[in-house]
Amino acid sequence: MNQSRRHFLSTVAGSFAGMALTDILARDGVLRALHHPPKAKRVVQLFMAGAASHVDLFDYKPQLEKEHGKQWDPGEEVELFQSSPGASAKSYWEFKPRGQCGKPLSEIVAPLGDVADELAFVHNVVGQTGVHSQGTLLQTTGFNRPGFPSAGSWVSYALGSANDNLPAFVVLPDHRGLASNGVKNWSSMFLPAENQGTVIRPGDKTPINDLFPRAEDTFITRSADRDAHALMRKLNARHAQTRSGDDRLRARIHSYELAARMQLSATEALDVAREPKHIKDLYGLAPEGPGVDDSKINPKAEAEFFGRKCLVARRLLERGVRFIQIWSGNENGFPRRNWDSHEDVKRDHGPLAHGMAVGASALIKDLKQRGMLDETLIIWTTEFGRMPCAQRGSGRDHNPFVFTNWLCGGGIKGGVTQGESDEWGFKPADRSDFTQVHDINATALHLLGIDHERLTVRQNSIDRRLTDVHGHVMDGILG
Repeated sequence: MNQSRRHFLSTVAGSFAGMALTDILARDGVLRALHHPPKAKRVVQLFMAGAASHVDLFDYKPQLEKEHGKQWDPGEEVELFQSSPGASAKSYWEFKPRGQCGKPLSEIVAPLGDVADELAFVHNVVGQTGVHSQGTLLQTTGFNRPGFPSAGSWVSYALGSANDNLPAFVVLPDHRGLASNGVKNWSSMFLPAENQGTVIRPGDKTPINDLFPRAEDTFITRSADRDAHALMRKLNARHAQTRSGDDRLRARIHSYELAARMQLSATEALDVAREPKHIKDLYGLAPEGPGVDDSKINPKAEAEFFGRKCLVARRLLERGVRFIQIWSGNENGFPRRNWDSHEDVKRDHGPLAHGMAVGASALIKDLKQRGMLDETLIIWTTEFGRMPCAQRGSGRDHNPFVFTNWLCGGGIKGGVTQGESDEWGFKPADRSDFTQVHDINATALHLLGIDHERLTVRQNSIDRRLTDVHGHVMDGILG
């Protein structure tokens, strides 16, 4: 935001009318004119909470097959998060070439083979930490400590909403609970409060909290509701006159107004029953609905849970939502319902990976057949990878030294790979050539028409940005 516009907004914000004007401008976004023509209009971030194993899903390593069962020795001292280096461990699943590009993918993500020619893999992503909370924040906010806005909040702040009846930034968490850090993963922090993510839980009896009165609240009538709103308007106007520049009230007003509009729009958007059978089948939705048995983690259940979120995401995207986070895995629970496979990779990754692959593949196919994929950027990520050696016989420890991301749609060149890990998938093949989350974020903003170095907000006397002081656009994967 330039100084003249900031001064204008701070001047008019002292009145209630000024606050309304500020809210209108906020919905339009800070960037009244983009820095360059965009390739993408919207973003989907698929997040695998717990740290998915790149060497078991996407990053084929024949060397691990040759050395399987032998003591792993990378020629340097290795300090692991929870264990000591064990024997080299090949993937628990067979890899096969997929698509015309011939990309080797694990059989557990075989459904992604149908869209392999749309995907751009980045196998030399490095993290900064092997701690889940920090690694998750790094991938969601660009910083490995709390206090910074999520990528979705930055996009919402920059571009505003394309539909006044739905949030610009929506979060679809794992139905079993939140990942490490909870709501900090989609908080707006020092950006305006209305730019934080709105949580929606597809398949739940109450997908959006507090959107409708409870059935037992019979005292809420239409006339009482009108009177309450009239009183609130008076109190809000009085409050605003004495608190110029405080965006919290504006955000609260915006959330109330949005909630009222969402009572109609969100209900319609979340109603997947309107979809034809072949679309439900594509996403792996069970005929009996989301109540499929989850007493034991299994592929059918995971396809239902993740696929439903992906289908709801498509319905929200076509109605103007700018940024959607879709989560797989929660922080707690045992047997594990996340990707943190210290004990048993096959038990944990198998169902989760299958469910993810079914849903993600369906989303890509569906967007493409509707002519939306070219304007929708999809980013698959996790907080870090897993080690090429065994832990406790059938598990893998944390690997922040290298892991995989893939991108798709929205200006991305499909069927390509940029960056390689070494022969074991332990570190980048070229230790001086690696990718950071800042490069992924710089590329995403670039595709949205935004120069990542110019999207800044002054906070505590520092010009803050999503990419901190780093980040390069990854030209090699651009179409």
